[in-house]
Amino acid sequence: MQRLQAVPKTDEPQRLTKSSIPLVVDLDGTLIHSNLLVESVIALVKRSFLSILLLPLWLMSGKAAFKAQVTKRVALDLSALPFNRPLIDHLRQEKARGRRLVLATGAHESLAHEIAHQLGLFEEVFASDGKRNLTSHDKLAALRDRFGADGFDYAGNAAADFPIWRAARFATVVNASPRTVNWAFAHAHVDEVFPRRKPTLAIYVQALRLHQWLKNLLLFTPLIAALRFTDTEALVALLTGFLAFSLCASSVYLLNDIVDIEDDRRHPEKRARPFASGRLPIAHGFVLIPALLAGSAVLSSFLPWKFGAVLAVYYVVTLAYTFFLKRLEAVDVVTLALLYTTRIFAGGAAASIPLSQWLLTFSIFIFLSLAFAKRCAELMLMQEHGKKASLGRGYLLADLQMLNSMGVGAGYVAALVLALYLSTPQVLIAYARPGLLWVFVPLLIFWVTRIWLKTCRGEMRSDPLVFAARDRVSLAFAVLGGGVIWLAM
Repeated sequence: MQRLQAVPKTDEPQRLTKSSIPLVVDLDGTLIHSNLLVESVIALVKRSFLSILLLPLWLMSGKAAFKAQVTKRVALDLSALPFNRPLIDHLRQEKARGRRLVLATGAHESLAHEIAHQLGLFEEVFASDGKRNLTSHDKLAALRDRFGADGFDYAGNAAADFPIWRAARFATVVNASPRTVNWAFAHAHVDEVFPRRKPTLAIYVQALRLHQWLKNLLLFTPLIAALRFTDTEALVALLTGFLAFSLCASSVYLLNDIVDIEDDRRHPEKRARPFASGRLPIAHGFVLIPALLAGSAVLSSFLPWKFGAVLAVYYVVTLAYTFFLKRLEAVDVVTLALLYTTRIFAGGAAASIPLSQWLLTFSIFIFLSLAFAKRCAELMLMQEHGKKASLGRGYLLADLQMLNSMGVGAGYVAALVLALYLSTPQVLIAYARPGLLWVFVPLLIFWVTRIWLKTCRGEMRSDPLVFAARDRVSLAFAVLGGGVIWLAM
């Protein structure tokens, strides 16, 4: 991030004694690319969802009391926060020149003191204490009592800092909006500007996990199984359902990343996610989530009501998974398998295609195998980085062998279900050359074996279905399978 030097004004204070004037630094949005109160509330709701009912009651006692109530109930990992590194480098340089640095924040004092101790930069800390919410004019009053009318410089980022910048000798504008920057130059003596990091389109794409939309192609499975490739009406319905399901899924991904923000920061790979890294403000997520859900609802209104019902079930189950179920061993993988299968239900509902019990049985076992593969891949990654357990999940490294066995077994059971289905009268009636379909059995056994070999070797770094969509061998099998179905018809 480039730091900008402001152009001096003729009426600015003399800079000769700048090093003798303390530099007061804000915390939320300035020193860190996040907000500690928001993260504390998220952590509290994640730990105890029903505590959300207490939040309005605490807020009635004032914001300072609200912060105290929330803070004493959670323990954030402050070492993994997304700190503003260019600003911290600047502060270290100022401190090396003998500058006195002061942290002044509206965050609760326990958090402020811990961060100050961790960084080792600040000689003094001003923070909210449960009685006084140290922001805006209250913060200014505290600073004036301590340093005099204009005895300090101030680094901040938001409109709440306007009165402090106006009173300070010099203002350092950090990570601020264009409107805030313009105000500062018009009403304060701006010393330096640390430009805001603007989220790029690629960051939004990453946050929405558009690559995960590949899993929603499962909606087309009922159409393929029913051999209705030329049914234009069904195809249009499925395309609409695919987009509706994808928008809903992305809203869930955003919520999941916000809820898991602390766990992701401790993860060797997930710490680069937009919210965890601070590249995308949490507030943007809170705007996108309802917008995506609204778009999904509008598209669903053009489809049969059964599709909307299935989508609603998917959303409720994913909420339960996000806040609770994924931390329960065994329950989480079964839930994942059901969520995969729900996509097939949604496809059948969108195109009004009845689902075969054989298809659903096969889906449960194959997706259970892939869910186990996903958990094993996460555990192996933790093992590589010296961890003894998965983060935010209920598994230990000692579970790895058992998870491998259950996952491989579930995959082979899926192959058995497929073989039994190919022996049914329905297949003999639906296909002209049903014997060709037996090619799928060894292909599936080979594919399941290959997926698990990749997993056990530590080569599975993503969701198995996403891996398959990018894997040349898996794509070749898909093309071969399509050709076999065409020849067998």
